[in-house]
Amino acid sequence: MRSERMSLIKGSNTKPEMAVRRGLHKLGFRFRLHARNLSGRPDIVLPKYRAVIFVHGCFWHAHRCQQGRIPGTNAAFWKEKFLSNRRRDVRVARALRKDGWRVFKIWECQLRTPALREKSIAKVARLLRATPR
Repeated sequence: MRSERMSLIKGSNTKPEMAVRRGLHKLGFRFRLHARNLSGRPDIVLPKYRAVIFVHGCFWHAHRCQQGRIPGTNAAFWKEKFLSNRRRDVRVARALRKDGWRVFKIWECQLRTPALREKSIAKVARLLRATPR
């Protein structure tokens, strides 16, 4: 039952990711998606700014918010799964930075309401424009 449900979860083009893409596009940013040639296949790639954006789901990447909590069933498995995901995130970000990319992370909980979404996207846009390319 659970494995059936989990198999339905998408890895790309998720609602949070689409919200960030719409917001950035509206602000005039143009980007590529899921570049296979970059470590970790970032969700959004902005070559002009030499930057990548990962839109992380709070559950899957064990964010420290309510949605990032460990399920009660099979807790040992989930603890290890989340730890492995977080280690991979650190490894991928380090590799991208080493190659000269700026790495941004937006959490799913930062996109829950229109106000939070606008604030988070505006912050990333400000950082992209303010930092030299």
